[in-house]
This record gives sequence, structure tokens and C-alpha cells, in this order.
Amino acid sequence: MIKTTYSFVGAVLAAYTLGAIFVSQGNIASVVALGFEVSGAQRLDAAVHDLLNMTDIYLALVTVSLLIGLPAAFAVVRKKPHLRMLGYVLAGFVAMVTMPVIMKLVLGLSGIAPTRTIVGLLAQGIAGGVGGYLFCRLSAPSADR
Repeated sequence: MIKTTYSFVGAVLAAYTLGAIFVSQGNIASVVALGFEVSGAQRLDAAVHDLLNMTDIYLALVTVSLLIGLPAAFAVVRKKPHLRMLGYVLAGFVAMVTMPVIMKLVLGLSGIAPTRTIVGLLAQGIAGGVGGYLFCRLSAPSADR
């Protein structure tokens, strides 16, 4: 149980970190599309700022998304252990793509601006997939590592 908890925390932190960076860079892409120049240092500053300041809402959304997605994957993986890696990666991907879609349908707004585009939505899915991958690796039985 402790191993699973640590694995989940690692997955959430990985998905949050990557997802926040994708949000940051997606927002910057919108600024660049308006004709403004953004330096590498400004991109890095924005990414660090978002990593440190999106914890109150975005971290909670990532946590809830993976808290639903990863146990759902476990239900499949328990019966089909050969699908372990694919199951967790796909569950993380789908969980992170579903989050902004549900927000849009229920609340009528895109709480994560870059997810208004397919690229931004897929980037969030990639962040979730990385979280699912990390969960799979960290929670694997010792013989599977």
C-alpha cells in the first residue's frame, strides 16, 4: 500500500510538472502568435512561475483526474497483466484529456487556456501518459523492474 501511495504521488507530481510546463508554453505560444517576442529566459521564468503558482487548482485537478484514471486501469490490469504498461499510460492520458473536456461541458469554460486547441489538449494527455508510465514503473513488483 505504501509503495502504491508513493507511486501515485510520483505520478501526480510528474503529470503536474509536465502539464504545468505545457500550459505555460501554450500560453506563451498565444502571445507569440500575437507578434510579441518571447526570449528563452522569459519562457523559463514563466514555466517556473506556473510550476510554483498553479498548485492550488491545477494540482488538485491533476490529482483527482489520476485518482479516477489509475484505479480504473488497475481494474483492467488485474485481469490482463500483460497490458500493465499500456493500461496505465493510456489511463493517465485519458484522465488528463478528459479533465478539461468535462470542465468545458459542465462549467461551460476552458479552465486551462491551451486546451482550447487540439495540440494543447494532447499535450495535457502526454503529461498524464507520463504520469501513468511513472506509476507503472514505480508500482511494479520488484521482479518486473
